[in-house]
Amino acid sequence: MSNGSFGRGVRRVWAVVDGFRKLVHLFLLLFVLLVLVAALSRPQPRVPDSAALVLAPQGRLVDQLSGDPFDRALARAQGSPLQETLLKDLIDAIRAAKDDARIKALVLDTNGLTSAGLTKLQELAEEIAEFKESGKPVIAAADFFERDQYHLAAQADEIYMHPMGYVLIDGYASFRPYYKELLDKLYIDYHAWTAGEYKSVVEPATRNGMSEEDREATSEYLNALWASYQADVTGARRLERNAMQRYADEFVALLREAGGDLARLAVDYGLVDELAYRDEVEDRIREIVGGSENDELPTIDHETYLAAVNGEPRQPVAPGGSLVGVVVLSGEIVDGRQPPGRIGGDSAAELIRQARDHDRVKALVVRVDSPGGSPLASDVILREIERFQESGRPVVVSMGSVAASGGYWISMAADEIWASPTTLTGSIGVAIEVPTFQRTLERIGVNIDGVGTTRLAGQFDSFQGLGEDVRDILDQTVRQLYEQFVGKVASHRGRSFQEIDAVARGRVWTGEAALERGLVDKLGDLDDAIASAAELAGLEEGRYGIRYFEPELTFAERLALGVVKVAAPVVKALDLSPWPPELTTLLERAETPLRLLAAKGDRRGLYAHCFCDVR
Repeated sequence: MSNGSFGRGVRRVWAVVDGFRKLVHLFLLLFVLLVLVAALSRPQPRVPDSAALVLAPQGRLVDQLSGDPFDRALARAQGSPLQETLLKDLIDAIRAAKDDARIKALVLDTNGLTSAGLTKLQELAEEIAEFKESGKPVIAAADFFERDQYHLAAQADEIYMHPMGYVLIDGYASFRPYYKELLDKLYIDYHAWTAGEYKSVVEPATRNGMSEEDREATSEYLNALWASYQADVTGARRLERNAMQRYADEFVALLREAGGDLARLAVDYGLVDELAYRDEVEDRIREIVGGSENDELPTIDHETYLAAVNGEPRQPVAPGGSLVGVVVLSGEIVDGRQPPGRIGGDSAAELIRQARDHDRVKALVVRVDSPGGSPLASDVILREIERFQESGRPVVVSMGSVAASGGYWISMAADEIWASPTTLTGSIGVAIEVPTFQRTLERIGVNIDGVGTTRLAGQFDSFQGLGEDVRDILDQTVRQLYEQFVGKVASHRGRSFQEIDAVARGRVWTGEAALERGLVDKLGDLDDAIASAAELAGLEEGRYGIRYFEPELTFAERLALGVVKVAAPVVKALDLSPWPPELTTLLERAETPLRLLAAKGDRRGLYAHCFCDVR
């Protein structure tokens, strides 16, 4: 074959391939166009003339949804159970419904709720109490109730439960795996330094059980949470003050008295008003709202309701008005840029900078819900808060369920720190942990040998053990960083080093106890913090707006979200469901200490992290 013939053949093949490529591109463009048209043409959700608003939180209650918005939309399209519900959405829906004549009742469906910090449940309880002032009834219904689910349900006027259900309230606990014995069996040497006798972050790897200091501090804050929970529930249900303690402690005997019938026990004890099947609950809703059995159930979920009311005409906000900026920082604190649900030092600092550079923002509220993490990332965020204050505008911190260790580090500079009585905070302390594997390698016949050019060369190598100089360096580092942490707190809080050191040492406090010790300024929720920030900035009540600063989606992300929403039926048909949520929760609980080690608080292995988990 001649070169000319070969060249013509190649060109023909290329022409076919190129034509196919253009055809694929054309189909893709048409698909995108159809998606955009479908997205724009979808009807605006509408609120029925008479309906019950249903709050059915799924997964954990959170201050910020974690992860990629695309992944969340994909999971929703697949019909997978949601792992998180945004607290703010529930609150906004309740507030809008209170004065909405179309909403006749509030229904609490707790079946999908897996966990929630007590502070978040209490904020919801306050909103439900405000809703009741409208005279509209609140009913709760579920197949069963566990601790967090029941706290929410207890706020209702009527509680219904399936006849096969139960109410199980087992109090609060903090249990975590300790694996020093495992490390010993694997011949792994685990080196740890802590500043503060209550700093327990390294204990899972250095002990086979809880230290007495950790047991003391943990027992104190768990008992405080339990006392607050009991007061909330017994007050809402008009039960005797010790009713919940007795229910948990004497559950076996009480169940025996009820003939082993869990559902009947809940009714007899006054925790549930009536046992009812789901259709009977629906009949009760129709009785309140109106409508016949043949009609569609007159309810609207909180997400659809919010989409509807947000699309309705409202009183316009005066252009150029003053704003209170709000930045939500939720999750572990890690270096660099991180997606929502984790606090990246750089990404969090960028949001605060956006608020600082916004001319209309006259004050900033930082909502912190974090057990801490990297001291370096924490200090990057702290510095950005200080720079905002240097502009002459106030910063107020609102603490969520947890704002401890690094979470306190990023809070300390605020002009005011607000916490809920049951917030877990403090844990002012640091730790370093470094594993080495020289004995492990020796057991399998691997020996490390070589030369270096300086005294320090090779002393940081985890395969041959830490050198004496490195041990000294890390010991000095953790002590200096603790002094720096305490010193910064003392400076920002207007206290002496000794005063802060006395309440630091890694100890966790509830918000109420932290107020008594001068670590926070006032008790209240996010709304209280926003109102206080506005007052500090000299803004008149009702004459300012609120602007949340959040990571903005790129055009590609917005387009992808539109595609998933429109193509939801197809995506759901693919049935790409993730692992069961129970298995995911179990794995997360087991791997948390190891994940911290793998992620490294910073490159030095430093942590300002609190294991103040509550189960």
